[in-house]
Amino acid sequence: MTITIIIIISILLLLAYLFDLTSARTRIPSVILLLFLGWGGRMIADFFTLNIPDLTPLLPIFGTLGLILIVLEGALELEFNKTKFGLIRKTFFSAFFSMAALAFIISYIFQFISGAGYFDCLVNALPVAVISSSVAISSARNLNTENKEFVIYESSLSDILGVVLFNFVITNPHINLQSFGHFGLQMLIICVISLVSTLLLALLLTKIDHPIKHAPIIILLILIYAISEIFHLPALLFVLFFGLFLGNIYEVREMKYVKYLKPQEFYKEVTKFRDIVAEGAFLIRAFFFTLFGYSFETKEIINTETLGLAGICVASIFVIRTIILKIQKQELFPLLFVAPRGLITILLFFSIPAAHAIDIVNKSLIVQIVIMSAVVMMIGLMIFSKKKPGDPAEKKEELIPEAIEETPSPESQED
Repeated sequence: MTITIIIIISILLLLAYLFDLTSARTRIPSVILLLFLGWGGRMIADFFTLNIPDLTPLLPIFGTLGLILIVLEGALELEFNKTKFGLIRKTFFSAFFSMAALAFIISYIFQFISGAGYFDCLVNALPVAVISSSVAISSARNLNTENKEFVIYESSLSDILGVVLFNFVITNPHINLQSFGHFGLQMLIICVISLVSTLLLALLLTKIDHPIKHAPIIILLILIYAISEIFHLPALLFVLFFGLFLGNIYEVREMKYVKYLKPQEFYKEVTKFRDIVAEGAFLIRAFFFTLFGYSFETKEIINTETLGLAGICVASIFVIRTIILKIQKQELFPLLFVAPRGLITILLFFSIPAAHAIDIVNKSLIVQIVIMSAVVMMIGLMIFSKKKPGDPAEKKEELIPEAIEETPSPESQED
């Protein structure tokens, strides 16, 4: 039985890799293929009466690990300098106001249909209001550089803001000045933790003289995240800060501490670290979506009781997104369609406290919203995702080493 499970897992992961390779050409989001791969595996297991243990309790674990690695992977790819401040401002506006508007609109829809209290409906609406970076970033490969950067920043900020706002709401049933004061203190604490932890982890990355050096860094990162979550701190900010520091070391190479890290050698380690994080994120993402697909039954996908509500929620997502992009005078196509729901939506859904759960927000509804939003994105990208002529093909990593080499190390300055 053990060998059978190993064979099944190996085949599923190879198929997931095949989906990832072909998604750039087929324009089919890998999340859809992975969900149906898991569901198909469930059908086969039931047909052959294979006794596979219930792995559903592992979903929150894989989801959390996937969220950390995906945000870290996205942050490592982001450029953070003066030229990007306008883009960051735009994407923050888009991520925050889209999420806030959707949360309030969908919560009123939930309240109208279920008759539940508005606070409970708001808690249940927040997971649906967050863009999933795990789906959006991997689906933005065929966009031009400008649109791709917009998607990476917006979806990463949406994940972070979504988790922060969700934790804020469930821990503050009565929002007042004291709640905001406590939240401000939490933000200050996580900023201090982020600064100290990032500098220490960066130092370890250069000082560990052992063949295995990147795995301990990732484990420490996860540990710091988990401890911060216990105290309801916005731990994803730490992950984002750490990734931005590593990915933009060349921007701060004149700082005394950074010179001590020897930027040229440090960059080589960051390149290896980025590759490991990308592969780890792929494995966790593949496990999560396949396992989630395996966990639901056919009747949950085609549940007619939730299908209409799912359609209303998805329509609301794209109406609000159209308004926000128009306000910002941002290119409407194909950005309009890149608003998928995925890992973060599922993870926050599983995190809803039992005391605040409402009947109409169930796994069927979440599955249908995830699939519908991904299908809309797929169709939109198939039609509008052609790159502009002359789009720059330069890669960030090709330009960095030369810039770093111009900066002498502390030892050479002393000589």
